Amino acid sequence: MKNITVIGAGTMGNGIAHVFAMNGHKVHLVDVSQEALDRAIHTISKNLDRMVSKGVLSEEQKAATLANLETFTDLRPAVTNAELVVEAATENMELKLKIFRQMDELAPSRAILATNTSSISITKIAAVTSRPTQVIGMHFMNPVPVMKLVEVIRGYATSNEVTQKVMDMSRALGKVPVEVNDYPGFVANRILMPMINEAIYSLFEGVAGVEEIDTVMKLGMAHPMGPLQLADFIGLDVCHAILKVLHDGFGNPKYAPCPLLVNMVAAGRLGVKSGEGFYRYTPGTKELEVAGNFKQLT
Repeated sequence: MKNITVIGAGTMGNGIAHVFAMNGHKVHLVDVSQEALDRAIHTISKNLDRMVSKGVLSEEQKAATLANLETFTDLRPAVTNAELVVEAATENMELKLKIFRQMDELAPSRAILATNTSSISITKIAAVTSRPTQVIGMHFMNPVPVMKLVEVIRGYATSNEVTQKVMDMSRALGKVPVEVNDYPGFVANRILMPMINEAIYSLFEGVAGVEEIDTVMKLGMAHPMGPLQLADFIGLDVCHAILKVLHDGFGNPKYAPCPLLVNMVAAGRLGVKSGEGFYRYTPGTKELEVAGNFKQLT
């Protein structure tokens, strides 16, 4: 599979496009906004520069990677010759179903349709297409160029052949694929999100402060990043959306999003992307400052 289409030019989409292009694939990157596409190419170029400066990549390899990328605001020409289409849009069920209906209509019949969803049912997504055996989950981790794991999620109808192709493709990208079955949150977020939610509850209930909670998990559990800082990095809106999928899917109150998380999302405090979450993020500095004012959101 040499011709890849990636739908969505955000953080995950540009990372996925970067990895495929760097490994010699022709990549069509699609977004409704040309501005978003331009930002994505700029981000990929900066990340490649970082790799060149570290001696991981040569200038020639950087140039070849960028030459493998082409951007589109129209889906039809972007998927005409696609062998694999990877959807990396916002974690929203209705949006994903709409995109998959379009992908199914426009992509060649042989094409595999993959989603980077972190929690939404592959089976439900596949059901709106005429090719459910060729629909699969490819859940990359953020930041995509750095993180090795790819959760490969089989829907109810996903064929063995398609699963094997995607597992092999992931390995060819230098990733470590793990095959999992289609249940809410899969493995990564079924385990990660309750931990993040419990950390938010610990803050909400006054057990400890932001820095204290993160320090306990970093020093006591050897986590490279505390759960509250990680939630900011993922996006509090994304954490909230995944917890809702878990709660709805299992019907178990243990997955209910903490009221503080719900209110922070409602207030637009989404983490790094909005400049403020549990911490405040100032452009140009890596110093973390606790955002404060959590009481007014409880």
